[in-house]
Amino acid sequence: MTGADLPPRAPAPVAGARAAGRSQPSAAISGRLASGYLQGVLLVALAGVFWSLGGILVRSVEAAGAWQIIFYRSLALAFSLLLIVAVRHRGRLARAFGQAGWNGVLAGACLSAGFIGYVLSLYHTSVANAVFMLGTAPFFSAVLGRFFLGERVRRATWLAMTLALSGIAVMVAGSLVGGTILGNLLALTAGISFAGFNVLLRYGRANDMLPAVVIAGLIAALIAAAVVAASADDAGLWAAFVLGARDLLLCLTMGSVQVGLGLTVFTIGARHVPAVELALLAMTELVLAPLWVWLGVGEVPSAFTLAGGAVIMMAIACQALAGVRGRRLPPMV
Repeated sequence: MTGADLPPRAPAPVAGARAAGRSQPSAAISGRLASGYLQGVLLVALAGVFWSLGGILVRSVEAAGAWQIIFYRSLALAFSLLLIVAVRHRGRLARAFGQAGWNGVLAGACLSAGFIGYVLSLYHTSVANAVFMLGTAPFFSAVLGRFFLGERVRRATWLAMTLALSGIAVMVAGSLVGGTILGNLLALTAGISFAGFNVLLRYGRANDMLPAVVIAGLIAALIAAAVVAASADDAGLWAAFVLGARDLLLCLTMGSVQVGLGLTVFTIGARHVPAVELALLAMTELVLAPLWVWLGVGEVPSAFTLAGGAVIMMAIACQALAGVRGRRLPPMV
């Protein structure tokens, strides 16, 4: 048979077809990455919404002192989160805390330091100073996350953090005062502690880290109990812990709802979001807190607060969009 008698050879598949066949799995992976990140963004931002209720709740307290608030809020947080952990793990609490391990203990210690530092800072410096110091948490998260986790900070994230910090500066520009060195240091400690908690959450993201929040509540409650007991006067130890029904209800609400549910969704969302972006996305708290006080007790926010809040929300939106786009893998060729 001659070459002319041979049947025509089937055309070889083109490279584009092979590339198209290989790009389908890539597209699926890309979709899952973007979907997981977007879910994490929404959960972390929702955490900021819960935490933003703290201002209106504290303003409603009538007579409770700082350490009493810390004690009852932390106790309510520990018990409410313990219930959530029990439900999530079907009653196997020992296994849940064992999986969290020493990383969970360290995360809980960092978070408890943040609880205590922030509340105490409000008694020694202005709210504006405290908020400004707490707003440095994303920058500390960037440094700690890079050093301990090797997480690189994308250029878009640096820009978003700078924009958010500018928004915080605008928010407090109309009322920033010197305060005291102690108050400023306490607020700065809270920001660093929260950054450490973010990094440790990311480090242990393979396991459920909600037990770390329970540990944080127990540590803060024990420290506060010791301080309250030490300050007891002639009325007796029991009297030092007694609160009015209204203040007690507010403290329990702070622990179980405002802090508890906030940290629950934050901890779950942290599995999908880099450490540096966690504190940045949670800045919804700084934007919404003045609005709740405005609606609840008629404290009208200043033009600086509204303008700065708009800048922070812009930074959060830009970070979320850039993060989703950055997690879409290019198709294989």
